[in-house]
Amino acid sequence: MTDPKVRARYTPTIGIECHVQLKTKSKLFSAVGNDAREAPPNTLVSHIDFGLPGALPFLNGEAVRLACKAAFALGTEPERFSKFDRKHYFYPDLPKGYQISQYDQPIIGKGAITIEVDGAEKTIGITRAHMEEDAGKSTHPAGKDYSLVDLNRAGTPLLEIVSEPDMHTAAEAKAYARELYLRMRYADVSDADLYYGNMRFDVNVSVSKTDELGTRSETKNLNSFRSVERAVEYEIDRQIELLENGERVVQETRGWDDAKQATFSQRSKENAEDYRYMPDPDLPPIVLDEKFIADLKKEMPTMPDEWRRRLKENLKLDASQIDILIENQEWVKTVWEQYEKAGEKAAKDTANLLTGAIQNAVSSGTLTAEQTTSERAHSNYTTVSGMLTDNLLSSSRAKDALIISLKEERDVKTVAEENNWLQVSDEDAIAKIVTQVLSENAKAAEDVKNGEMKAIGFLVGQVMAKSQGKANPQLAQQLIKKQLGL
Repeated sequence: MTDPKVRARYTPTIGIECHVQLKTKSKLFSAVGNDAREAPPNTLVSHIDFGLPGALPFLNGEAVRLACKAAFALGTEPERFSKFDRKHYFYPDLPKGYQISQYDQPIIGKGAITIEVDGAEKTIGITRAHMEEDAGKSTHPAGKDYSLVDLNRAGTPLLEIVSEPDMHTAAEAKAYARELYLRMRYADVSDADLYYGNMRFDVNVSVSKTDELGTRSETKNLNSFRSVERAVEYEIDRQIELLENGERVVQETRGWDDAKQATFSQRSKENAEDYRYMPDPDLPPIVLDEKFIADLKKEMPTMPDEWRRRLKENLKLDASQIDILIENQEWVKTVWEQYEKAGEKAAKDTANLLTGAIQNAVSSGTLTAEQTTSERAHSNYTTVSGMLTDNLLSSSRAKDALIISLKEERDVKTVAEENNWLQVSDEDAIAKIVTQVLSENAKAAEDVKNGEMKAIGFLVGQVMAKSQGKANPQLAQQLIKKQLGL
C-alpha cells in the first residue's frame, strides 16, 4: 500500500461504466430467449445473433420501455429521439464484426444520483446511458491451446450507464455501484443478479497532482461491490507507484484477479475513432411521444433515496437499519404500510424486528423472504406491536412467536397463547407473588433495601419462575420496589 503521505499528494479520479441486462423475455433484436443462466452453450441463438448474410434485426419494444424507466431512476427523462449505430471491432465472440449500440444520440442523456458515504451526501453525474446488444462469451480452458465461444449471450439487451468522473475514493465508487444496483432493481428494469452478470462494472481510474486528469486505466467486468472497491484501491496505488518511480501510466484495459486481489493488463485501450462508428442502416430511429413518457413516469415506484429520507425523517431509524431495509424493497414497503396504517411505534417495532430477528431467520434459512411480506405477515406485525405496547409479550417471546407465525402462516397471538408466552400484567396477581418471593428471600430483599440493586434481578427472576414466565418483568420490578418501600 502506498505511503499515506505520498498518496495525499495525488488526487484520484474515478468514473464507472455499468452494463445492465434488461429483463426482457427475448433478445434485443431477435426472437430468442434472453435467460441463458442454465442453458447449454449455443442453444439460444438465431441467424441474427450469428450475423448470417441477409439477417435483419427487429427492435424489442419492451427493451425500449425498460430503458425509459431506467432514465427516471437516473434522475432524468428518456430522450425523445435516439438512434442505433454500429460499433466495429473484431473478436471471436462477435460474429457480425460489429456491435449494435448507440453513439452520439443515446436514449438517456445527462442525469444524476445521490450517494452517501460516511454520513455525507454526494451527487454523481450521469453522462449518458445507451442501449446496446451484448457480445458472446469466450472461455479459455486452463492448460489448453484453444478458446471456446458461447453465443447464448450475444444479442442480450443491455443498458450501459456512463458516469461523470465525479468519484475520488474507492468508498465512493462502491457506494455509487450499489446505488445503481438498487435503482435498477427498484425500477424493475433488471434482475440485477451480480452472480449471473446481470450487472457488470467497468471502472476507470486515473491519478494526478494537478487539476488536469491523469492517464486512465479501465478495469473491466467487475461483478461485486467489493471488487469495485478493491480494484479502485489497487489501481490508485499501482499508478502512484509508477509515477513516483518516474514511469508513466499506460492507457489500457485491465482485468481483475480476485484470488490475487490485483488488476492485470489485457490490451491497449481503444478510442472511439478506433471503432469506426456508423449509423445502423437496418434500424430506424426511436421516436418517443409525450404521452408514452408521461404514462411511464406515473408507473415509477419510489426510489431508494426517497425511502431513505422518509425512514430517517419520520421514523428516526439509524443508518444501518435503513441500509438493511433498503436492500429489500418489500421490507421498506412493509414498514411504511405500518406507519400509514398503525402509526410510528408500529412501524419502528416492525423495522426493529425485520432488521434483527427476522433478518437472522431469513439468513439462516428458517424463513424465506416471501414469508416475511405476505398479507398475514403485515397483520402479524401490527398485532405484535400492539402486544408489546400492552406488555402482553416480552421482546424475546415476541420474536419467537412472530417467526413461528410467519413460517406457519398463522396468527401470532394464537401462537403466543398456545405456547403460554403471554405475560400477566394483572397488578394484584403479581403483587401476591412478589409478597411470597420477598418472604422466602429475606436476605436478597434486605440487600436491595441497602442499595445493592443487583439483587433485584434475582428477585424478579424468582417472580418470573413462580409465574411460569408469565409475569410482566417491568411490573414485577416496580412492585418489588414498592413493597420494599423504595
